[in-house]
Amino acid sequence: MLLKLLLPCLLFGALSQAQQEPAMDCSAQIKCPINVYFTIDTSESIALQVLPPGGLVERIKSFSELFVKKLQEELYKDHITITWEFGGLHFSDEVKIYSQITSNSNEYIQRLRSIKYLGRGTFTDCALSNMTSQVVAQASPENRVRFAVVITDGHVTGSPCGGMKSRAESARDAGIKLFAVSPSTNKYESGLREIANSPVELYRNNYQATGTTGEIHVETIDRIIKVMKQEAYSECYKLTCLEKPGTPGPKGYRGQKGAKGDIGGAGPPGEKGRQGDPGIEGPIGYPGPKGFHGMKGEKGELGSEGKRGVTGLAGRNGTDGQKGKLGRIGAPGCKGDPGDKGPLGYPGDVGERGQEGDPGSKGDHGRPGRDGPPGPPGELGQKGEQGSPGSPGLPGQKGRQGERGGGGPKGEPGRRGDPGTKGGAGPIGPSGEKGDVGPEGQRGLPGEVGNKGAKGDLGLPGPRGSSGEIGSLGRNGSRGDSGDVGQRGEPGAPGPKGDRGRTGFSYPGPRGPTGDRGDKGNPGPQGARGEYGQKGAPGVKGTSGDPGDPGPTGEPGPRAPQGEPGEPGDPGPEGDPGLTDCDVMTYVRETCGCCDCEKRCGALDIVFVIDSSESVGLTNFTLEKNFVINVVSRLGSIAKDPKSDTGTRVGIVQYSHDNTFEAIQLNDSRIDSLATFKDAVKRLQWIAGGTYTPSALRFAYDQLIKGSKRDKAKVFAVVITDGRYDPRDDETLLQSLCSGDVIVNAIGIGDMFSRHQEDESLKSIACNDQSRVTGMNLFADLVAEEFIDKMEEVLCPDPFIVCPDLPCKTELAVAHCTQRPVDIVFLLDGSERIGLENFRYARTFVEDVAQRLTLARSADDELNARMALLQYGSEAEQRVAFSLSHNLTVIADRLAQMKYLDSSSNVGSAIIHAINNIVNDQGGRQRVARRNAELAFVFITDGITGSKSLSEAVTSMRKVDAVPTVIAVGDDVDMDILLQIGLGDRTAIFREKSFSQLSRSSFFDRFIRWIC
Repeated sequence: MLLKLLLPCLLFGALSQAQQEPAMDCSAQIKCPINVYFTIDTSESIALQVLPPGGLVERIKSFSELFVKKLQEELYKDHITITWEFGGLHFSDEVKIYSQITSNSNEYIQRLRSIKYLGRGTFTDCALSNMTSQVVAQASPENRVRFAVVITDGHVTGSPCGGMKSRAESARDAGIKLFAVSPSTNKYESGLREIANSPVELYRNNYQATGTTGEIHVETIDRIIKVMKQEAYSECYKLTCLEKPGTPGPKGYRGQKGAKGDIGGAGPPGEKGRQGDPGIEGPIGYPGPKGFHGMKGEKGELGSEGKRGVTGLAGRNGTDGQKGKLGRIGAPGCKGDPGDKGPLGYPGDVGERGQEGDPGSKGDHGRPGRDGPPGPPGELGQKGEQGSPGSPGLPGQKGRQGERGGGGPKGEPGRRGDPGTKGGAGPIGPSGEKGDVGPEGQRGLPGEVGNKGAKGDLGLPGPRGSSGEIGSLGRNGSRGDSGDVGQRGEPGAPGPKGDRGRTGFSYPGPRGPTGDRGDKGNPGPQGARGEYGQKGAPGVKGTSGDPGDPGPTGEPGPRAPQGEPGEPGDPGPEGDPGLTDCDVMTYVRETCGCCDCEKRCGALDIVFVIDSSESVGLTNFTLEKNFVINVVSRLGSIAKDPKSDTGTRVGIVQYSHDNTFEAIQLNDSRIDSLATFKDAVKRLQWIAGGTYTPSALRFAYDQLIKGSKRDKAKVFAVVITDGRYDPRDDETLLQSLCSGDVIVNAIGIGDMFSRHQEDESLKSIACNDQSRVTGMNLFADLVAEEFIDKMEEVLCPDPFIVCPDLPCKTELAVAHCTQRPVDIVFLLDGSERIGLENFRYARTFVEDVAQRLTLARSADDELNARMALLQYGSEAEQRVAFSLSHNLTVIADRLAQMKYLDSSSNVGSAIIHAINNIVNDQGGRQRVARRNAELAFVFITDGITGSKSLSEAVTSMRKVDAVPTVIAVGDDVDMDILLQIGLGDRTAIFREKSFSQLSRSSFFDRFIRWIC
């Protein structure tokens, strides 16, 4: 009743209080500051896209300036007032902040105009990291809307700051929304999408700063600003103006008791306890792991200088010795000592999990823990009142047993009574309630280590595995020989006695059918001996016996007198002519190839100057190195002594921006063979910076040519570049190689964006000799066989051939793969992508290879070549055209019979099938390929194939020591799969444009040299 009276009063008071508070005005404008941070790429890939160098950077600056001018304070949708803040940085392989965050657009534009491009590598991740830290540290505290406009082409040359994608995610986590804008049509879209926020359709949306003619894309600016305003509106404008505080409601009823709470978290660590008692001695531990090898000791001190030796007599100048002839194969040597342990093999497949054994027996119980401390004593009870002693009464008669009275007050203790008889067991009382858990006792001493349990019994056999796939139907076997006649079976047991028939009729029945003939009876007992018969007539005369052995030879008779001489006989036929020296050398050359002539170019110094800037790219830089190696390989042997006046010396300068030049010197004593030179070239790393070509040419002349030039040597320089260089470099240094008698060849190649080179710069590099300038569109043309042939003629115009002093000087072609055992397995792609015509070209190519190689003479020949071919299609389609064979007739016939599969393509299963059916026998138990021969797998494909079972196939190839070679035809290839089947060796991948060019001499000869 009281609640009903108080409720109207409370409502009235709340209503009057609400009327006194002023309501919020929804028409009030909300301030919404927006931060925009520009991140501009000024690396070489941007700076050198447009001429003059840096032209595209100037266009980006104009784009950014126009962008900022359009960012004006305004009232948006009558609800929010938008204000702007600006900041920015530009980057290459370093980051430069050109403007701190400011709200003054004029001040920002002035700083924007001062940007000078850096023109080196592209480290976008470092730029994004710096941008994030700048925005977080300098943006206004009330600024909740933050954007970044990243203007780059998406191309990177390194990721020293954690990677572009990771840094972009960090910026998004900091609340920054990133727009990705390409500066021109030349862009790497995947990189731009990694930068842009999600959804990409909103924050990437093909934003482009400039067009092909240099115009600024204003519509890109308008679209980005529109998105920024809409995002700011959704962030800043909240309908808080319509929210009004309501009247407080009535007090609610008391809630029910809550459920028991969860177990609390671990409490803080307790106070440090007292030191425990010393424990018992533990068991002896297991031996520790083997220690690591110690560090290499420091280099010892230099020993004392030795005495100078006696000067020896000057030796006479020796003449160059002749090349020795190939000696005969010597007798097998004695068995050597066991070699060092080989490297670990490839890990095998994980085996099936073994059956779990029975658990071991339970160990002995540990020692009991110590008793806990005694609990605190209880409170003392109240003392009862002492009763007065009564007077002793007379003993009364024994009454009946009374009811059990209540407990009286405790009397004085009487004397101890006599011991009574032992009572019987009382009834079992009810179980008491479980007491509270006592305080935790101190930790007991560790128990003794139990004995190791006995080994468990063998587990039950596992379930039976699933049945394998039904194999293909085998061929009908040949009819076996007739078996021997079996023995007669034992007589069967007698059957049960039949029922007694009914009584027959009194008259005889009809004659029954003739019964079966009974079995032959057992032979009777032997009879008694009979009486003697009469004497027979004489027998017929027998045949004559064999003649007897001849008697011993008699003694020779006396010598007869000498007869008269006979008439002279007719002349015999003319004999075959013997082998001449030329015939002998022809046979030697054709069988062993040990008498080859050697090409020499005289005293020659060659300096290669190769571009290692960002605009070249890693792939093209690798092609430059391959070009150098291929050319030098054509020039004969390298001088073993760089100080010698004869022979060929080679040096290299790779360059990028200033102070990044690296060189292989002409007089480097470590470069004493073609192999050491190749290793040094392969170790060169891409610099990925700017392009300072003039300074590099000056460096090449001063550091390689000027100080180590030989008097009688011709000096060549080969300069490879895209022709454009950084304008901050000194242009007058372009002709640095023209001051002496250096023959300069300039090779200009379109850069990574397929732009044509500048002919004037190349002409200056080549000392204004247009005939020494070569232009090409692709770096891949550097390693084309025709161009390598051309460079061989340019650098070695007057070669001379040095042959061993042999009695026969005729030109003889040396056979290929002679005295070198090799087993070649061709794996031909028979997929529908190849087509029937290309399949025929590939088949012709394999036949040409068989005719060119020197095949083994017999099945057990340990030298020369053997061939096999497998055509593959889908996972279950493999056809072995012919196994490893040395017979050219068999190879040609099987190739002619081979039919095109016209199927899909799966190279993994083809490799496994080839190993199981060609390298090994069909059971896979014994190796058919020769142990002493190199096993070569040659893949002929269009570059697109399935990857199922590929990892297993690659592992199998490694286990059988197969050396792969990949012939990939066409432009549409899957390089990742080609590298897998090529075991990661790019030099083992041969690219050709069409199947019809496989038998072209330049490609065919290069392939034969590679295989042999």
